[in-house]
Amino acid sequence: MNVDSELFSKGVFPARYIERLAEMGAIRPGRAFDADQVQPASLDLRLGDVAYRIRSSFLPGPDHSVADRIESLKLHELDLTHGAVLERNCVYLVPLEESLHLPEHVSASANPKSSTGRLDVFTRVIGDHARGFDMLPAGYTGPLYLEISPRTFPVRVRRGSRLSQMRFRLGDSRLSVHEHRTLHRVETLVFDANAEVGEGVLLSIDLKGAERNGLIGFRSKRHTAVIDMDIKDTLDVLDYWEPLINRGHEEFILDPDEFYILVSRESVHVPPAYAAEMVPFDPLVGEFRVHYAGFFDPGFGHSAAGGTGSRAVLEVRSREVPFLLGHGQTIGRLIYERLSEAPDRLYGAGVGSNYQAQTLKLSKHFKPFSV
Repeated sequence: MNVDSELFSKGVFPARYIERLAEMGAIRPGRAFDADQVQPASLDLRLGDVAYRIRSSFLPGPDHSVADRIESLKLHELDLTHGAVLERNCVYLVPLEESLHLPEHVSASANPKSSTGRLDVFTRVIGDHARGFDMLPAGYTGPLYLEISPRTFPVRVRRGSRLSQMRFRLGDSRLSVHEHRTLHRVETLVFDANAEVGEGVLLSIDLKGAERNGLIGFRSKRHTAVIDMDIKDTLDVLDYWEPLINRGHEEFILDPDEFYILVSRESVHVPPAYAAEMVPFDPLVGEFRVHYAGFFDPGFGHSAAGGTGSRAVLEVRSREVPFLLGHGQTIGRLIYERLSEAPDRLYGAGVGSNYQAQTLKLSKHFKPFSV
């Protein structure tokens, strides 16, 4: 019997499994974990003390380490010990404080944190010899790096800033079409009488803003001041965003190269024994990306954790052409997975969650806003 089957069950790892990985040396932090670093079903990843400004994004491929590529691509280095500004439309690579020595059948995947995605900061985790971004194969041993590219706002980061998060899993625990439908019937995954549930849960766009005095979203402004990624509740929304108001049309055209914060029409529920992930780009529903930060932790929108349904906030960029959205139009899918075991903590239940019971909400850096 191998160490995987002795210590772990099939599925997405809850917090106590992640802590067990650290105890056995499978996760190797450069220093002790922060008190709130382990989330209900994910681990926040911390930046190290240097950022490399590089000429381009890259994948190392099977014959190279990331360090090999840094040497050929770096333009200069930034000291993150006391903080530094990462400029718009530049590409940076930062060694992370966490490295991995995963058991034979345990794999990992990564995504930007919600606050990172809502600022249009594009991040991807890379490992040595990787053929793809944000995926670490079962048994991976080696360092972790974060590619960072602020697309809209310049941002200040420092050693210990947490822009990305990682999930660990044993095997494939994604639900089938039948299992999605059964779970929705028993637990109500989407609070909508006409919900479409099959290969995941379909979500649509809210362009009415009926509960928000017609506010349907925000479009980012250009040439703003710097945003400090580690400071909450201080920025004035109107210095960085243009509010979008429903003027009776219930339609909206996405302009290429603009960044929008919009919201789903449906309220979402992730039951405690499950986790979910938003499909970030689905060409079947339009040529646009709907979500950078795709993880939904167990308990998101769960009534016992202060939720009773929470909207999915969408980080939207159109691609090559303008694209017309209509109210209720499908914009993405939410795929559910089983946890290995019932979690010992839930999203929103005393773990510092910023977006439980949300409707349309900007990142945690901004003061509350209403129209």
